[in-house]
Amino acid sequence: MSEASSIDIGGHEDEPHESAFNDRLNWLRAGVLGANDGIVSVAGVVLGVAGATTDRSAILVAGVAALVAGALSMAAGEYVSVGTQRDSEEALLDKERRELREDPEDELAELAGLYADKGLDDDLALEVAKQLTAKDALAAHAEVELGIDPDDLTNPWNAAFASMGAFTVGALLPLLTILLVSEELRVWATVAAVTAALALTGWLSAYFGYGSTTKAVARNVGGGLVAMLVTYVVGTALGTQV
Repeated sequence: MSEASSIDIGGHEDEPHESAFNDRLNWLRAGVLGANDGIVSVAGVVLGVAGATTDRSAILVAGVAALVAGALSMAAGEYVSVGTQRDSEEALLDKERRELREDPEDELAELAGLYADKGLDDDLALEVAKQLTAKDALAAHAEVELGIDPDDLTNPWNAAFASMGAFTVGALLPLLTILLVSEELRVWATVAAVTAALALTGWLSAYFGYGSTTKAVARNVGGGLVAMLVTYVVGTALGTQV
């Protein structure tokens, strides 16, 4: 019996690997950052306005305007960013296709050299390169040279809608809280709701990204509290002058 036949070949189910982990980080970045931006930016706006006036209509108008503008801005920014990344990936893949078509022998030697650089001996590196080239030359070169999966390129529309949706969901929390709670309690209720939401998104980002939950929660909550405090102080100061 060969050594390979006595070993269950494959990865651990509970351990992240490059392709799946990169996909997870992409949607995590768009979703969590969108939600965080919605929570913090709209909370800052409504608390700033609440510091300047007790008029519920003014707070509503400012909050809705911040929500709409922020959601569209997030969507546009993600679309441009991820679209540029996809354009670069497609350009690199086109270049690799051309090289494989025009000089396949040099490309085979290059692929074998890359595997040799990873620690395989020359003969084994060449054999691996030959087998992978025979199966899917473009995929083999794209993975090792470029870190790209030709069948799973980033989608700018997915990123745009994910960011816009996450921003909207996050923004609704401070907006609804400050509008629905009584005037005497709305500032403190909004701060409490935003703090809890930021703690949750910080914990989720660390959990799914395999990072430190304590650090992530502290960063999220600390940054949000500072932003709310500054905008509320500015709003209060302006309200006394206007």
